[in-house]
Amino acid sequence: MKYAAYLMLLSTLTLLFPLCALAQDRNEHSVDIPVNVQVGATQLKPGNYKLEWQGTGSTVQVSFLRQGKTIATAPATLKKNDGQVNQDDIVTDRANDNTRILREIDFAHQKEALMFRSSGM
Repeated sequence: MKYAAYLMLLSTLTLLFPLCALAQDRNEHSVDIPVNVQVGATQLKPGNYKLEWQGTGSTVQVSFLRQGKTIATAPATLKKNDGQVNQDDIVTDRANDNTRILREIDFAHQKEALMFRSSGM
């Protein structure tokens, strides 16, 4: 009888765990940045970054983390897209001094994108 009770409890927890994971707000994403880009006052080198954002509504503050350390922060607008992007897409603009300025990150297979405000163009 004890075995059946433990089996029932384990089965219930196994079924509930994925639902809890889906209910979390996912305000983070990893992205590969292939070239040097300017984000706010910081020049990011090519590599993999973990992006975390906080805020309510569409206005968010994005942190760029590498190896657990915050490298840069920047304000951004969280926008909805159609989710048809097959890979992460990094959109940049060129400043007068030929610096690449990060404009937008579209996440692969996601319905979210981050649009960054640019300055110094």
